[in-house]
Amino acid sequence: MAGHSKWKQIKHYKAAADAKRGALFTKLIREITIAAKQGGGDPAGNARLRLAIETARQNSMPKENIERAIKKGTGELEGVDYQELMYEGYGPGGVAIMISALTDNPTRTVADVRHKMSRGGGNIGTPNSVAFMFDKKAQLTIDASKYQEDKALEAALEAGAEDFARDGDVYVVTTDPASFHAVKDALTGQGIEIAESEPIVMIPQSTVKVEGKNAEQLLKLLEDLEDMDDVQKVWANFDIDVADMANAG
Repeated sequence: MAGHSKWKQIKHYKAAADAKRGALFTKLIREITIAAKQGGGDPAGNARLRLAIETARQNSMPKENIERAIKKGTGELEGVDYQELMYEGYGPGGVAIMISALTDNPTRTVADVRHKMSRGGGNIGTPNSVAFMFDKKAQLTIDASKYQEDKALEAALEAGAEDFARDGDVYVVTTDPASFHAVKDALTGQGIEIAESEPIVMIPQSTVKVEGKNAEQLLKLLEDLEDMDDVQKVWANFDIDVADMANAG
């Protein structure tokens, strides 16, 4: 889990959240559109769409943007045909990287990802070249300052979670992706507020320690990949000291 949770910590060091809101909206709109396309435009009967809308609202996306994205997905408005793709490869220091994308042009996107990887000291691999090193899970985070650990742990286990751990100022609840919405609904039903929820995360089975120049180059590569409009999520199996992360930021 180190690579995933530490990458989140890194983003706290990079305080350009407002400047990147436009890029975030692009990613959220794509997720809403493909969720509506695959499961229909009613969030009550489409769990993926419901979560996408909740995430958009949490990030202050205007209501009209959300409604327009849904209509593009259902075909009420002319839209773009997005495809979900996963790219794999290696970064500096031999770190395994998984890249989730939503794109209307796979040829363009794979070329862009390959260029970013090569320029950043890595290389793109073939399918399952690194996927076997990760477990596909779902995760929910809870603000640790709001709930006692025993209460949060008991609630998570009662909700059917597979794992519960404290990570800095949050509790991380891990579950099978198929149980994600049931666990989320059960927690909220017990009065536990969810700070952040991710229906798909790729958790590394083991991590690779990276330091110095490799660490700086890796963090730059991960940020460049996440900045791509077509890229939704990036996961990697690295472990970096917090001090090195601060220096890299």
